[in-house]
Amino acid sequence: MERGAPIERVTIVTALISGLSMRQRLASLIHPSVGEDEDERARHEHFIVTRLIVAFVALTALPLYLAVFGVPSLAQLLVLIFLAAPIGAVVLLSRTGRLDVAYGLSSASFALLVLVLATASGGTTSPALICLVALPVEALLSGSTRLVLASSFMGVVAAFTVAVLQALGFVQAGGVQPGLMMPLCASAAIGYVATQALAACRREAKDRAVIAQHDARDQVVLETIGDLVTWHDRSGSVVFVSAAAEVLTGLPAQRLYGRGLFDLVHIADRPAFIKTLTDAVFCTGPLTTQFRLNVASPDPETGAASTGFIWVEMTVKRAQNPAGELLDDTYAVVAVTRDITPLKQHEAELDEALSQAESANEAKSRFLATVSHELRTPLNAIIGFSEILASPALSPHDQARQREYAMIVQNSGRHLLEMVNMLLDMSRIEAGNFEIEFEPFDASALLDDCCDLMQLKAKDAEIVLGRQFERNDHVLVADQRACRQIVLNLIANAVKFTPPGGEVRVSAKVEGERFVLRVADTGIGIAEEDIPRLGSPFFQARSSYDRPYEGTGLGLSVVNGLVSLHHGTIDIASVAGKGTTVTVSLPQDCRAGAEAQPTRHRLDIGLSMPWANRRKDDHEKEAMKRRA
Repeated sequence: MERGAPIERVTIVTALISGLSMRQRLASLIHPSVGEDEDERARHEHFIVTRLIVAFVALTALPLYLAVFGVPSLAQLLVLIFLAAPIGAVVLLSRTGRLDVAYGLSSASFALLVLVLATASGGTTSPALICLVALPVEALLSGSTRLVLASSFMGVVAAFTVAVLQALGFVQAGGVQPGLMMPLCASAAIGYVATQALAACRREAKDRAVIAQHDARDQVVLETIGDLVTWHDRSGSVVFVSAAAEVLTGLPAQRLYGRGLFDLVHIADRPAFIKTLTDAVFCTGPLTTQFRLNVASPDPETGAASTGFIWVEMTVKRAQNPAGELLDDTYAVVAVTRDITPLKQHEAELDEALSQAESANEAKSRFLATVSHELRTPLNAIIGFSEILASPALSPHDQARQREYAMIVQNSGRHLLEMVNMLLDMSRIEAGNFEIEFEPFDASALLDDCCDLMQLKAKDAEIVLGRQFERNDHVLVADQRACRQIVLNLIANAVKFTPPGGEVRVSAKVEGERFVLRVADTGIGIAEEDIPRLGSPFFQARSSYDRPYEGTGLGLSVVNGLVSLHHGTIDIASVAGKGTTVTVSLPQDCRAGAEAQPTRHRLDIGLSMPWANRRKDDHEKEAMKRRA
């Protein structure tokens, strides 16, 4: 024992006798290595309190014994010494924090105490030997298997030592009356058992309170996060379901136990679901998977229960100790599942927005490339031939040649004007600034005028422009200017893409309450995979710079927009190498579909470019101001 040990013992006894708070004194005697471990602290406190009580009783009884019985015998002195010996174990525990060593020292002193009592009260027949059973029972409180075995060994050694001493004649026959030993030992045993029983009751009550507190805290956490929490065994079956099951799935929690949750998973996602749970059993870190879950929800209109799939994300992690070992086969994996359907919808919207942005960027690039190419060709002709005509040195003296150059400049200018007008029409249609004025007119006369206008161009291209419609009063109530542009664009496209020797045929008839116009050609036709994209702004089946046909690719886009503004339909049938037929169907009275709409229409035809969007916003603001 160290030199400071006696002083330490005096301090402990003084503290016990003084009126200071027991809890404060106990806290000062607990070694710092215990830390915040409540269970370990409770073991230390129990050891210190029980040993100090025994030592206090022994030290208090010593003066009284001396006063009544006088000088004690050697056996009686040893009993008092061994009763006070636990103070040394308390000092050792307080200074080192070694509970196992302190229990060992206390058990050794108790074994010696029983040994002395047994030798003084009949040896092997002494009731004191029964108290040796308390050694392994007391050692249980330390939580050490090794100490339980050591204490049991001490008890066995003490019992055999008594037998050996009795055989050698060292047992005193009349030191202590045997009749007195039985009630003393019985009282001591009863007191010890009662003490342990009370301690066990306190520990059980404390454990129940801690468990109830943890359960309440866990329940608050589960209700706060709102996600579905499930526990799974090693096979993936559900063994616990939180109350959020009904909120997420619309089903009672009991329906999800066992294979209930698995049965709700979309059949295509079940392999990933099972694989994630299986991998989590052997993986130390968390795993995440996403799958579709069939849930029940009331119909917002009828209130009837209906089922449908939602997207959920499940994060799983196995239950393991600090060493990374699986704690339990039954509660092997914990999973947290939450609804991510809004997130999936947002991702789809982002993908759609990205696709639209890419399409807009592609359209812008195609627009710049196409318009630049189409502008450069006539501008070069205008600039070149105008410079020739303006220069006295270069201008031809032949008037016929001068007229030819002037016609080239004129035709190039008309081509530029036609292209600019087409761009403006597209912009007005897209921005909602295209005014529709409905009026009755003779559709047959309009078709004749358009064919007459295109006849010269068809003749120059060595193409036959045929007409197949009756010259009677086909009265059509629509925007005459827009319908003229529809017919001219269709005929111009047909002539442009028909090789010399081909034929373009314009036909029209009334089918029921609709006026049907068809423009058919024997031209180059269109590949089947390109037909769905016809009518998209700037699209051409062959868009490279070496294409043999000029144009911006806006003709059909304008036609598509104008037909839609008249609540009509357009259909394109084509076979590559054989020709194309474009069919336009308009109501005979287009006012019927526009009675509830203003004369200005905004039509989204796919020209999704930044400047077009700004024009839309500006025109919408102007329209709101006018209505106000």
